[in-house]
Amino acid sequence: MQITTTTLTRAAGLAAIAAGTLFIAVQVKHPEITVDFVQTAQWKVRQGMKVAMATLALAGITGMYLRQVRQIGLLGLVGYLLFGMGYLAMLCVEAIGLVVVPTIAQSSSEYVGGVVARATNGSTNADLGLFGSLNGVQGLGYIVGGLVFGIALYRAGVLARWAAALLAVAALATLAPLFLPVANQRLFAVPNAIALMGLGWSLWREHRAATLEPATSTIDARLDPAGAR
Repeated sequence: MQITTTTLTRAAGLAAIAAGTLFIAVQVKHPEITVDFVQTAQWKVRQGMKVAMATLALAGITGMYLRQVRQIGLLGLVGYLLFGMGYLAMLCVEAIGLVVVPTIAQSSSEYVGGVVARATNGSTNADLGLFGSLNGVQGLGYIVGGLVFGIALYRAGVLARWAAALLAVAALATLAPLFLPVANQRLFAVPNAIALMGLGWSLWREHRAATLEPATSTIDARLDPAGAR
């Protein structure tokens, strides 16, 4: 198979769709995160899904940015860098959760308890070292980056505007559990996931239409009586 710009862009669209699908799937019947739960096989499966989701999302938003790099302007660049930073930090956090946390759950229960508390928006006195900063970068990039990138996508008008607007709104909605303690924070991942899926579908469909158009135009020209000599 020949690798072309169109092929890579459509692949990025499919990656965004897959990321959104995984983002929703991993929230379904997610047990409460505890020190005991991080030592189970289910934790590893869900963490593996989160690692895959973050990786696919990075590929997806990169394709979105490169597809409209001229139209999206400086605001889009800033949004892409922040949003990409958020997902890259998320990838690191989830990889640590998959590989490191279960391994040290018994020997460093206080540290793992602090990680669990941070993951559930709780408070902790445990010294998390650079993990605490990494988790903060994840939140900043995910929320601020999602807001700015969504606005830039909406202004560019290349991909589905409803999905771009939803991305921006979903980024702000992520803050809701901080002000609504009774809210299920996992529900607020769903709008972001739908936005990723919508933008990915728009990116895939837009390039699919662009691929089919030249062939259609050639056929029309051959059938057009005005073009006959």
